[in-house]
Amino acid sequence: MIILDTALQQREKENNPVRVAMIGAGTMARHIAWQIINATPGMHLVAISNRTIKKAQDIYQQAAGTNPTIVSNPDSFENAAKKGEYIITDEPSLLSLSNHVDAIIEVTGNVEFAAQVTLQAIQNKKHVISMDAELHATLGPILKAYAEKENVIITDCDGDQPGVIMNLYRFVRSIGCKPVLAGNIKGLQDPYRTPKTQEEFAKKYNQNVNMVTSFADGTKVAFEMAIVANATGLKAGKRGMYGPKCSHVQEALTAFPMEQLLNGGIVDYILGAKPSPGVFVIGYSQEPIQRHYFDYLKMGQGPLYLFYRPYHLCSFEVPLSVARVVIFNDPAIAPKGPPVCDVITTAKTNLEKNQKLDGIGGFSCYGQLENSDICRKENLLPMGLSAECTLKRAIKKDSPVTYDDVILPENRLSDKLRAEQNVYFNRNDK
Repeated sequence: MIILDTALQQREKENNPVRVAMIGAGTMARHIAWQIINATPGMHLVAISNRTIKKAQDIYQQAAGTNPTIVSNPDSFENAAKKGEYIITDEPSLLSLSNHVDAIIEVTGNVEFAAQVTLQAIQNKKHVISMDAELHATLGPILKAYAEKENVIITDCDGDQPGVIMNLYRFVRSIGCKPVLAGNIKGLQDPYRTPKTQEEFAKKYNQNVNMVTSFADGTKVAFEMAIVANATGLKAGKRGMYGPKCSHVQEALTAFPMEQLLNGGIVDYILGAKPSPGVFVIGYSQEPIQRHYFDYLKMGQGPLYLFYRPYHLCSFEVPLSVARVVIFNDPAIAPKGPPVCDVITTAKTNLEKNQKLDGIGGFSCYGQLENSDICRKENLLPMGLSAECTLKRAIKKDSPVTYDDVILPENRLSDKLRAEQNVYFNRNDK
């Protein structure tokens, strides 16, 4: 943080702001825009693209107190950008094509659309900072391969749990401890929640009901921990993770199988613990000198040590991720290489032949974390690709859905990228 705020202040002093544009104009986008415009010196929000122009317009009016310029072609975009005007458009390609944009924040929440705009941005040599855990968990490794080819960065962000966990993981590793568990703290887990059960909560907080449902039914935490697994190499201890109930985060030290922690480590979560909603990492050390000083500093006698952060600030921290990427070429969290974990599609209720799946946060399915080698062996359908798939046969409640069970929608880029990811990393599944 000290490095980032100093660097941004210097960019402000030099009148050389980090130039960022954003795709999406939902609840998170609204606050990200406010943070950049009002709380982040040395950064300029050049443009917002959204299918509904009015939503993008409202964001600028709220955050900057001014009406943005509406553009529809590259020339008008460049002319407005040169003048320093705030820009809105319903054509996301204009952001990627502009010479006045260093990086793009993707906050759409739709895997297929996000894949399209993200790949386009990368191919136009733009860094991409995303609040789309579903995209990263489903297609992150291949998108990173594309980004490396173009010498740009794709990353999930600070503030969201994966980024916060990765920061803590890096800290634990940097002080000479071996991270053996990277964890999330959740308050609710009920795989059978639906948009109907979450409707009132979503309205109260002006949230997308499918997104809220994915939080409650466990799909979101599965996506988040898949990202962490792919970035660290830690695996799932079992399908769906353990998710033990704890009254305090300190109980995590004894809540997981020691043999798995010491045999490569795992990703997981705890349920109902205080303080929340935060994240934690368990580190391991058998070094006598380290253990002596950990004990002196009230960290316990070991060999397991708990490190946690009791909060995550979502949209507050996204501008910091942008600065890390543009100024220091440092992604908040990105895959190390091949997929380690995936999120599989699991029937939320008894499903009928010819039924069309309604995707993330819907009525038909929930997502569970599973190790990628098992996903390949069993040909399991990624939850991120489940939307609009048509069932060839009936599926019983709580049963996983495989590729053999469905007809995929035609001509989706996300399916093509997934197939390419399998080939790129020498995978044998479809």
